[in-house]
Amino acid sequence: MRQLSDAVLAQILDCEPFRMIGSVADEQGVECYVVGGYVRDLFLERPSQDIDVVVVGSGIAVAEALKKRLGRKAHLSVFRNFGTAQVKCGNQEIEFVGARKESYSHDSRKPVVENGTLEDDQNRRDFTINALAVCLNADRYGELVDPFDGLYDLEDGIIRTPLDPDITFSDDPLRMLRCIRFATQLCFYIDDETFEALERNAERIKIVSGERISVELNKIMMARCPSRGFVDLQRAGLLPIIMPELSALDIVENRGGRVHKNNFYHTLEVLDNVVRTSLEAGMSPEQSLWLRWAALLHDIGKARTKRWDNNVGWTFHNHNFVGAKMVPDIFRRLKQPLDMKMKYVQKLVDLHMRPIVIADEEVTDSAVRRLLNDAGDDIDDLMLLCEADITSKNYVRKSRFLENFRLVRRKIVDLKERDYKRLLQPVIDGNEIMQMFSLKPGREVGELKKFLKDAVLDNKVANEREPLMILLREKAAEMGFTSKDE
Repeated sequence: MRQLSDAVLAQILDCEPFRMIGSVADEQGVECYVVGGYVRDLFLERPSQDIDVVVVGSGIAVAEALKKRLGRKAHLSVFRNFGTAQVKCGNQEIEFVGARKESYSHDSRKPVVENGTLEDDQNRRDFTINALAVCLNADRYGELVDPFDGLYDLEDGIIRTPLDPDITFSDDPLRMLRCIRFATQLCFYIDDETFEALERNAERIKIVSGERISVELNKIMMARCPSRGFVDLQRAGLLPIIMPELSALDIVENRGGRVHKNNFYHTLEVLDNVVRTSLEAGMSPEQSLWLRWAALLHDIGKARTKRWDNNVGWTFHNHNFVGAKMVPDIFRRLKQPLDMKMKYVQKLVDLHMRPIVIADEEVTDSAVRRLLNDAGDDIDDLMLLCEADITSKNYVRKSRFLENFRLVRRKIVDLKERDYKRLLQPVIDGNEIMQMFSLKPGREVGELKKFLKDAVLDNKVANEREPLMILLREKAAEMGFTSKDE
């Protein structure tokens, strides 16, 4: 046990309810401690509003008494089935729980819970840096209880389990993802013994639900350098289980001295590039989360499309199209949203080669019009992703691509200013086509609409009724249709 520094103690004193909580606990004759992430973040100087309090006794009773003292400005929620309570006061949320010890069965991560001591409660914590406890009772106020030297691990930047890591991870396999997530968020190093236990227990992750896995993956994605997390997931053998499609990219094949790049590490470089440039563009991590997912999945189809061509070497033809088809299955398995967020990711995966192709050739109005039409409001995000995708170590080639991308961007701005977006839909719609040629909804109507749209996009004809009607009648005649007024 050690006393906190004046600076850290001052921050605890600044939290108005703490003295009150200690006073309530003293009246009830129980020990009480603020524990876990809040204490950890005090030392790391990270903001934290969620406070966990452990009571060696009834956490609910202390929470109820605190609510009475705080009066109307506080709100109390009690969860008797779980033995917990929550007090909300202003922008602070304080969770109360009785100290407990846990035991697990092999086929479930839900523990059997019993009342316990503070020592029992700290023993069940996932990592030493999350097992720190600060006493709130008056006679020991501000005393740090640190049985596993978590403070030293904080100073050294180490993630380590309090007890045997094999037991820690086997009991609750979600802790393996939390281990890698904390290391990624904090830029900490995973202790060797702890990492070896990750490798030994990787198969246990199969009992964890997709929802819980996604929560941790999203937190890794929102870190400033998410590639660290995915490298550790791959090294530990977790990634082949939770995202085998991504893990499958971690291979380099050599045929006759011709090799392709490691698409796994390329993907992670693109992901980190997207994080950096999206933050420079003013996006919050939360705003850029799905753009980061698009970066992670942009080459996901390459393992399935890889072919050897004796003339050109390794090819990945249509990997963007195949990858886009894979996105819904990946999102469904990971219980990610299947709404517009998934469609956004799918669209960017599908289109991510288009600006590169344009930039590698002459930047024509026609090509940019088509890109602008297909990308719609997501054009800026698509361009950001595609620029991040240029990871060539050839300085001349990279500079040429980036310069051409600047030309594409200028074309996009120019076309927007000339209001092409409004003109991209031909003035003759499907309903009119069906009425003119007595057609029912189907492939023929779609083909005629596409013909008119392509004519406008390729600048073969103005988006005006008379010239489009001439083209429509000619195309319909080729297909064997005549209008009712002919």
